[in-house]
Amino acid sequence: MKTILVTGGAGFIGSHLCAKLALNNHVICLDNLFTGNLKNIPNNVEFIRHDVIIPIWLEVDEIYHLACPASPIHYQYNPIKTIKTSVLGTINMLGLAKRTKARFVMASTSEIYGDPLEHPQKEEYFGNVNTLGNRSCYDEGKRVAETLCMDYHRENNVNVGIARIFNCYGTNMNKDDGRVISNFITQALDNKDITIYGDGLQTRSFCYVDDMVNGLISLMESGKTGPYNLGNPDERTILEIAQLIINKINTKSQIVFSDLPADDPMKRKPDITKAKMDLNWEPIVSLNDGLDLTIDYFKTLLW
Repeated sequence: MKTILVTGGAGFIGSHLCAKLALNNHVICLDNLFTGNLKNIPNNVEFIRHDVIIPIWLEVDEIYHLACPASPIHYQYNPIKTIKTSVLGTINMLGLAKRTKARFVMASTSEIYGDPLEHPQKEEYFGNVNTLGNRSCYDEGKRVAETLCMDYHRENNVNVGIARIFNCYGTNMNKDDGRVISNFITQALDNKDITIYGDGLQTRSFCYVDDMVNGLISLMESGKTGPYNLGNPDERTILEIAQLIINKINTKSQIVFSDLPADDPMKRKPDITKAKMDLNWEPIVSLNDGLDLTIDYFKTLLW
């Protein structure tokens, strides 16, 4: 039995990760509850309310570093705090990994590719990011976090792995999460108009949370550094996602269009060749099945 720390463990992906790891390990969930929820944390997981921008002293064997708001509505609420979380929080967690000789897996993001000029995105692509925009606090924070991982790896021999997470969805999402699938489902269940930003022809590739958790664990157990794209290459337009959800819920909602936010990527699709080869991982939950599970979850929250 290992002692495993999950920062951001009360959040959407983190809570699922805690639940799976706790089947065979002592799991510590570290979260300041900015976007996390105590209800998400399984009873067999130790919880510490703590902000990662402040150092903490623990004895652990593995660290999954997920702490950072991932939804634009949340990370733009306090952009300075967001970039502090990515930079200072990652320094503190890498310092803990250095002291304890723990294996460290960093939850980075597909946002480090910005509005990509390469499609699909491979790990070797350096990205097309606006350093001055409203989204930069998150995008650039994660890019610095990756840099820190590699510097600690090269200079201090910290055993790191970097996961670039592409759009993820599923149960335990907040109803006010502000991301595409949660927005569309909650609007449809309330019979409100479904808001699409832009013309809806921009694409995303959505990965169900169970697949993402398995990918993160596979990376941890592999001992490899990466970075690795973790996502589902099933690319869909935003308009297609909205229509799928309307058909599944049989709602009275109509689709309405609004202005596209600045720096919103027009295409997003992971090349997961490296993850397939090195981690023996690929997603198995179809969008159809994943949406059914997610819709059922939101019905319990809203109905």
